[in-house]
Amino acid sequence: MLDALSEWLKLGGPTLLILLLLSLAAVTITVIKLWEFQELRLGRRDFVNKVVEAWQAGHADLAAAATGGSPSPLADVMRHAIKLLADPNLREAHARELIERHAADWLESLRRLLRPLEVISQLAPLLGLLGTVLGMIEAFRQLQAAGDRVSPSLLSGGLWEALLTTAAGLAVAIVALAAFHYLERQVERLQHDMESALTRLLTRPLIPAPATPSRSHYGNALVVELP
Repeated sequence: MLDALSEWLKLGGPTLLILLLLSLAAVTITVIKLWEFQELRLGRRDFVNKVVEAWQAGHADLAAAATGGSPSPLADVMRHAIKLLADPNLREAHARELIERHAADWLESLRRLLRPLEVISQLAPLLGLLGTVLGMIEAFRQLQAAGDRVSPSLLSGGLWEALLTTAAGLAVAIVALAAFHYLERQVERLQHDMESALTRLLTRPLIPAPATPSRSHYGNALVVELP
């Protein structure tokens, strides 16, 4: 297998070597992100309803505990939101800003390394095409050097070697692009679920009370008092 790989690298030249390195980088990034998403339990959603129900009932402590200490970014954002919303010394508008910033930081962290994966998917076919053009230039140079002794095998062999880099570039691009879209979709789903969960926390039923417009707390429940 190593002998075959060495032969292919010899035929493809430097371009094929670069594509090989890009493929290793794409696989490494994909494995790292899949492991990260698995460790963070990115797909967990089972605690959301419990948290919202406890929060709407006015039990901030129970709502935070309902996440079960999950390492999920969604659970962490909800815990952070409950802590800020339950703080009587924090204005609601300021709390919203802090919650949005915390959620945005999580999403930015999860998208780390996805951009290089996208770049690899776009760069690989261009490198493959470049390798093919360079290979064809070399093939025609050999044809010119052969003069009257040109044989069909010389031309077909040169074109085969040239097209090798195009095939390699497309293969790397397909794998990298598929991995990028899968991982990006996981982050997009998480973003949607974050927005949905936070909306439910921030728009829970209000408890009216005869007073001037202000933000106060009734037990652990957030109360918006209207005139």
